[in-house]
Amino acid sequence: MSFVESEERQALRKAVSELGKKYGYEWFDRQARSGGDTSELWTEAGKLGYLGVNLPEEYGGGGGGMGDLSIVLEELGAAGCPLLMMVVSSSIVGTVITRFGTAEQKQQWLPGLADGSTTLAFAITEPDAGSNSHNITTTARRTEEGWSLSGRKVYISGLDVAQAVLVVGRTEDTKTGRLKPALFIVPTDAPGIEFQPIEMDLISPDKQFTLFLDDVQLPREALVGAEDAALMQLFAGLNPERIMASAFALGIARQALDKAVAYVKGRQVWKTPIGAHQGIAHPLAQVKIELELARLMMQKAAALYDAGDDLGAGEAANMAKYAAAEVAVRATDQAVQSLGGNGLTKEYGVASLSIAARAIRVAPVSREMILNFVAQHSLGLPKSY
Repeated sequence: MSFVESEERQALRKAVSELGKKYGYEWFDRQARSGGDTSELWTEAGKLGYLGVNLPEEYGGGGGGMGDLSIVLEELGAAGCPLLMMVVSSSIVGTVITRFGTAEQKQQWLPGLADGSTTLAFAITEPDAGSNSHNITTTARRTEEGWSLSGRKVYISGLDVAQAVLVVGRTEDTKTGRLKPALFIVPTDAPGIEFQPIEMDLISPDKQFTLFLDDVQLPREALVGAEDAALMQLFAGLNPERIMASAFALGIARQALDKAVAYVKGRQVWKTPIGAHQGIAHPLAQVKIELELARLMMQKAAALYDAGDDLGAGEAANMAKYAAAEVAVRATDQAVQSLGGNGLTKEYGVASLSIAARAIRVAPVSREMILNFVAQHSLGLPKSY
């Protein structure tokens, strides 16, 4: 196993970093505070092929894997302008359609996902289900033409910029009468759909929504994959989600660390820059170590997933997401501490990163649920819930 990235991945990392720096934190922050969006960067990244590096070449993608896509998001985040919808559109939805979609679904959706002209959201979370996906109540009932979908979802990212949303619902088993998970592609302008923004304290151009589905009529071909295998299909999409959430977190951690290091190198109030003092230097060095460790686990998760080892990737992806979120929180907190009062100003742009990092501890899966997963699946401990 090589711990050195291939020349192709090194070139990809460098090129994406240059694109990110072209926009940067100030642009991203301005979009967020003005109510704007990141469509300009999204469009350019798509045209350059970065949004679809993991998608099949026959549909306009780069033919790579999650390792490649994670590089794109990490470098954009490190440059100050992470694209949250990459976690959803390129990763979850693109992966699910690639692995389980029909030929017609692939042809309809994948080229647009690859070049950035199409964005798809993902809707799983419900008010009364939370982390328990078995409690999902959004239900699809059969009709003569296909399906009727009704339910409610919360904290759904990017519905304002998405042309469609991959909805996790449930269908009724005709033999047992029990509900089982199923995935549906639903146009965001379909009759019966309504979404309302959720007011957040996060400073981000990416908005969160409550999604209402009221007897939304769908054709048969809206169902993605086999109706009886939807839970497996769902988890196949959630592993990439955790890998990309790790990349998102690592980008924020790197951005915070870079800002802190630059500041403490130049800030001098005694005989030497404050970065020479161990009270400042050691915590930043610790962040650097933990960041590199988290990236290694993310790269392992991506390598396992790209090799087709879903079970192994599940463990590694959860561990990577945990480690990346923890170091993001530590990095942003230490950046604020290193800058002192300046760390709380808009000018230096590190305090806002703290809130973003804290959110990654919660979403898309909380640290507690990851610890549950590791305790049960890695250590074989009894389930507590």
